Amino acid sequence: MSNPRGIKVLIAGGGTGGHLFPALAIGETIMSEMPNATVHFVGSKFGIEATTLPQRKLPHSLLPIRGFQRGLDGRSIGRNLLFPGRLIVAYLKAKSIIKQLDPDIVVGTGGYASGLPLLAAVKSKIPTLIQEQNSYPGLVTRKMASKVDAVCLAFPEAKKYLESDSIFITGNPVRKDIETGSAADGAQFFKLAEKRTTILVFGGSQGSAAINKVIAILIPALNTAGIQLIWQTGPTQYNHFDHFNSATIRVVPFIDEMPAAYALSQIVVCRAGALTLAELALCGKPAILIPLPSAAANHQMWNAQTMADKGAAKVLSESNLTGESLTALLLKLTSDNQLLKEMSGQAAKLAKPDATEKIVNLISKMAQA
Repeated sequence: MSNPRGIKVLIAGGGTGGHLFPALAIGETIMSEMPNATVHFVGSKFGIEATTLPQRKLPHSLLPIRGFQRGLDGRSIGRNLLFPGRLIVAYLKAKSIIKQLDPDIVVGTGGYASGLPLLAAVKSKIPTLIQEQNSYPGLVTRKMASKVDAVCLAFPEAKKYLESDSIFITGNPVRKDIETGSAADGAQFFKLAEKRTTILVFGGSQGSAAINKVIAILIPALNTAGIQLIWQTGPTQYNHFDHFNSATIRVVPFIDEMPAAYALSQIVVCRAGALTLAELALCGKPAILIPLPSAAANHQMWNAQTMADKGAAKVLSESNLTGESLTALLLKLTSDNQLLKEMSGQAAKLAKPDATEKIVNLISKMAQA
């Protein structure tokens, strides 16, 4: 990839891992493949990036902005009353950052921290690109698609909600090592049997109380069926479930070795965040998806349904999630190897292993145009 003059890239996004991790994947790929490039991240002082970016020692700025609160409690109302003032202050800071850094391109990966830098860049006539993770686009993407120079989508279905003449279907950028694990690695790391049917459960990095509660109920049925379990509870809930650890059940607060966990498992039970679905596709893993009902605009249900429509996953809404319903679905899948093979193949067809490369190539071309 040519980089004759050392491009300067500003990448804005965050609030949640779903918006931050694509920004990191894009930015770190630019830095590794274009040594002369300068990458600066912009996020929110209230988001996950306020901790993650300093930990990774990445150049960054944080805006004093948080998303509009949907709750009706006193704290949410109070934060919403502060929103207009914070919006103005954050926009002025975004303009200042762009003026100071003078980037060749501004990239937004969604979330409330990305809209203001994109808007400031558009007004300054700096090239702009949005990377949208979900099948139903987020608010920033829907509002800014007609104003920016390019939109990169993970799901073709998202196109019908946007007004843009420059849309690219690229897939979602994910960590490069996610598909490099082996079942032997997984068995050794988690101290489980390599050949036994294994189910991987996780409810996002923070875990899911609803999923954890139901998994605890169905453990006797899994034991009877001879099924192993890798169960990520989330750090705040681990102490409530760690007593389930046994020779066939591995309960952990967080999984760093996700390549090994995916490789050992035959079925994944999880939420339907866009990056999780991209990982499932890359690894060709059949899944039972339990969309987060509180996700903005119910986007996880849209994501999950897209996978289900292609035959790669089964969807179980949280309102229908019980020990009985999940047990029945798991036992049905684990007893039908042909169905699992078909679901695995359909998942793999949805994979976009070159997503990050496509996005970075487009960024490079736009920045040097």
